[in-house]
Amino acid sequence: MRDIILNGEKRRVAARTVSELLEELSLSSRFMVIEINKAAVSRSEYSSTNLSDGDRIEIVSPIGGG
Repeated sequence: MRDIILNGEKRRVAARTVSELLEELSLSSRFMVIEINKAAVSRSEYSSTNLSDGDRIEIVSPIGGG
């Protein structure tokens, strides 16, 4: 388990990588922007980007409207 800050809130997760985090949160990675400690992570790096205690993670998905 690791303690992270997810979108401004403390959270304890079992995920070891960004891909595992998205799975744990039941989120699709198709239309998301993810930053870890203010650095953007590309979709191709989700499975190889490890999470650490104290990481500040922002997950943002665009909202369409008319």
